[in-house]
Amino acid sequence: MTIPSKYDASQVEDKWYNYWMKNNYFYSTPDEREPYTIVIPPPNVTGVLHMGHMLNNTIQDVLIRRARLLGKNACWVPGTDHASIATEAKVVAKLKEQGIQKSDLTREEFLQHAFDWKDKYGGIILEQLKKLGASCDWERTAFTMDPEMSESVIKVFVDLYNKGLIYRGYRMVNWDPEAKTTLSDEEVIHEERQGNLYYLQYKIEGSNDTLTIATTRPETIFGDTAICINPKDERFTHLKGKKAIVPLCNRVIPIIEDEYVDVEFGTGCLKVTPAHDENDKVLGDKHNLEVIDIFNEDASLNSFGLHYEGKDRFVARKAVAKELEEKGILIKTEVHTNKVGTSERTKAVIEPRLSDQWFLKMADLAKPAIDAVLGEDSDINLVPKKFENTYRHWMENVRDWNISRQLWWGQQIPAYFYGDGKEDFVVAENIEKALELAKEKTLNFKLQTSDLTQDEDALDTWFSSWLWPMSVFDGIRNPENEEIKYYYPTNDLVTGPDILFFWVARMIIAGYEYKDAKPFENVYLTGLVRDKQRRKMSKSLGNSPDALKLIEKFGADGVRVGLLLSAPAGNDILFDEDLCQQGKGFANKIWNAFRLIKGWEVDATLPQPETAKIGLAWYEAKFQKALAEIEDHFSKYRLSDALMSIYKLIMDDFSSWLLEIVKPAYQQPIDKITFDAIIKVLENNLKVLHPFMPFLTEEIWQFIAERTPDEALIIAKYPEQKTFDAQIITDFDFVTGVVSGIRTIRKEKNISFKDAVELFVVDNEKNSKEFDVVIQKLTNASAINYVSDKVDGASFRVKSNEYFVPVSAAYIDVEAETKKLNAELKRAEGFLFGIQKKLSNERFVSNAPEKVITLERKKESDTLAKIETIKSSLASLK
Repeated sequence: MTIPSKYDASQVEDKWYNYWMKNNYFYSTPDEREPYTIVIPPPNVTGVLHMGHMLNNTIQDVLIRRARLLGKNACWVPGTDHASIATEAKVVAKLKEQGIQKSDLTREEFLQHAFDWKDKYGGIILEQLKKLGASCDWERTAFTMDPEMSESVIKVFVDLYNKGLIYRGYRMVNWDPEAKTTLSDEEVIHEERQGNLYYLQYKIEGSNDTLTIATTRPETIFGDTAICINPKDERFTHLKGKKAIVPLCNRVIPIIEDEYVDVEFGTGCLKVTPAHDENDKVLGDKHNLEVIDIFNEDASLNSFGLHYEGKDRFVARKAVAKELEEKGILIKTEVHTNKVGTSERTKAVIEPRLSDQWFLKMADLAKPAIDAVLGEDSDINLVPKKFENTYRHWMENVRDWNISRQLWWGQQIPAYFYGDGKEDFVVAENIEKALELAKEKTLNFKLQTSDLTQDEDALDTWFSSWLWPMSVFDGIRNPENEEIKYYYPTNDLVTGPDILFFWVARMIIAGYEYKDAKPFENVYLTGLVRDKQRRKMSKSLGNSPDALKLIEKFGADGVRVGLLLSAPAGNDILFDEDLCQQGKGFANKIWNAFRLIKGWEVDATLPQPETAKIGLAWYEAKFQKALAEIEDHFSKYRLSDALMSIYKLIMDDFSSWLLEIVKPAYQQPIDKITFDAIIKVLENNLKVLHPFMPFLTEEIWQFIAERTPDEALIIAKYPEQKTFDAQIITDFDFVTGVVSGIRTIRKEKNISFKDAVELFVVDNEKNSKEFDVVIQKLTNASAINYVSDKVDGASFRVKSNEYFVPVSAAYIDVEAETKKLNAELKRAEGFLFGIQKKLSNERFVSNAPEKVITLERKKESDTLAKIETIKSSLASLK
């Protein structure tokens, strides 16, 4: 096979990925080997590959490929999440373009459109992951709305309901007016925003008195059902027991007393709107206040908003404020900053809203999950540890989970209503079972399925993905099946800290509830990918590069290396394309080293030189030391450090030192013993590098020799850790110092490498002399002489040893050396002039601190000495 002169990733990547797929290397089934399992954090079915996915999946692929090389049964389960809010929004938008309203369709018709959309676009991100080299078991690809996955979700809902953990309640919820659905507390992002504080005057019934309230939302006055004062606030004693009149709608409302009111905030009088504020709802319940909901589901005002009916809440806010001002009711406005809840998905401002929803009681369910991570005998390891505090805060303050969504895309809640009352329902896995339960409950045995109506709501997306490590192995429907028993608990989970509660904590909760076991051993939480200015990468900022274009430009291996070199464990990633260029350069360096080796002619009759024997012994020790470091880094999830250890091993120790030690003289053959040993060394390097750079390493591996599919690198045996000679590494570090010293003299004196030099050593260190042959080869030294006194010539030190190279005019390029020394002399004289000018300035000398004057005088004397040395060297060349 002809080895191409350059490594071309575009010609290699598809070839080897197809080869791996064809030979089923990614496929896993239970056997006698130790399992190593990762379940992918399922990306949204709407998604395309971005930098966060690239980092996350590169890390997972590194872990899975390494496990495969270590002889484990590596199983990486891929899949996608149905992402109810995001996907439904995209389908609704697509239908709108076709002139179709969601409201014009039946649920079944809409779901057909949604599944058609999913079939067309849903697999894009998984196909893109293949370009990155992700070695998932694609035969196991799961989707959170696959029939068997949905069946598991419904089974869990029914079970939790029967245990009394799921209930239906009329509660204040977070309403997303754009998606027209409720959200859980965790899906609300609280942002500081600047708005206004409006001061409004309310008249007191039956008098000319007024009271003033301050509100950020004047449009909600239509829902006011009381004014509240603090009973201890002496300013308002005269208002006790009286009633106020709501401006514009002229409704009479009571003035109530409650210590909840902060006497310091605003005016000390609080308007109470129980339908549109959680705290007001608590007050309303306590004082039996009327509840008036003034909003439609899209947050426009309803008929309670009078002449503002149909107007959006923000439009109405401005219009109401203007009318109140014109009528002398708005007495002043102040700029006010407060926290506003926004939807994680649609970015819409959340509206507190009262509605009937389904909730899951979390307090008792969370207890085993708290102990699993934070207990004395914790089973689950969070990396980095700093996230344990975040986990603790969330879990110890957990609230009931609002699991219902006013959407069609998702698992439909298995509650069936048989009457008009709020409690006239049963919960069952299907309508047939529901009918049986309804008959039992009502004692009406004439009921038919046509008399039952299923709840319209769908379940929160996270209610399906919290079962992911179990449901992908069918562990909910068939809890004793072979796969769940073999693959569960999984090993490592790689995800972002932003879904530590949404997903990670809930999977832990579900794992203990349904398997009485942790779902995974380790959770590696990656940082966010940021640009060089530390800004989070996003489409809106335009600072996120196109993932596939990066692969096209630098090769998948180059991008993988670039991402990992910039990704210290758990910290944010400051992504820089230059690191991908470094990754591409690394690939080229390895390729050129391989071509150099394969270009050597081999002579089986030649004996092995002593230099090669020593060099190979040193590299074996160096490799084993690196292997121990790499293992330590992997155990701590320091993948960036593991890669850097391999990078230095190959770039420095292998390419810069070992190949120089063993390479034959120009146009001369190499002995077979050394050549075979170098090939083995190269193969071991490829094995440790393969998880990081799978395409390049497989390409070189297959070029080294003809291999059967059973001998592919992807399933090769990882190098074993052995004891190593640490002394040979220490000795060689000394050698590198000597070689560097001689090379520096050659460079400074313009001595060509083809001209041999003689080396004299005052040996104070008494090091082993076995490396002398290596020093001679690497520096073209004709001899190394050990002497007791200094020798004339250029010199340098390594520790306490002194080295001298007599510089003979015979092998110096006199013209080049003279030119170089004259340039140095000119620079030194210019520097001296500047110092002496400063020292001759009386003002400087009398005002500058003593330390500064002393430093300048030292610079002067050092420069004068340097000028003398240069002049002396020039004189010796004549």
